[in-house]
Amino acid sequence: MKNLTTFSKVNLFGAILSFVMIGAALLIQLIYQLEPCPLCITQRIIFIVIGLIFVFFLFFKHNPLTRIIHLLMLGTASIAGVIFSVRHIMIQEKWITVPAECGIDLDYMFENFPLTQAMNLLFKGTGDCSTIDWSFIGITLPQLALMGYLLFLTIAFITFLKVK
Repeated sequence: MKNLTTFSKVNLFGAILSFVMIGAALLIQLIYQLEPCPLCITQRIIFIVIGLIFVFFLFFKHNPLTRIIHLLMLGTASIAGVIFSVRHIMIQEKWITVPAECGIDLDYMFENFPLTQAMNLLFKGTGDCSTIDWSFIGITLPQLALMGYLLFLTIAFITFLKVK
């Protein structure tokens, strides 16, 4: 973080990092021919939102109000990501049992269920969410996502406290 001493550099770094994470997830999906579950899709959407927040703040001058809004927006998005990834990890570790509704994809959910029920299904996850299809040195994708969200939360706090 020593070279990332300005507000705009931190935001550029954060935007690039979040979009690299999305690219890596898509690359893993394509190479290993994986079908992402609803919780995976939700976590990707949150990474995109985090990246867009970083891009948004590239266009603002650094001042106390901007720092507070930056922290609140990034903190909220990162905490939402932590919640979804922890839920996903708990499902994969079988700490939470979910109905085995394998095969329900996002299009089907939003076309055939009311929005509130589709969002409820999205948060709960499905039987697909309990399957570990890929890992890197024993770390699953939801665990990697959790590390990413915690990294972005840390960047938000460091930016708020130290970056001038």
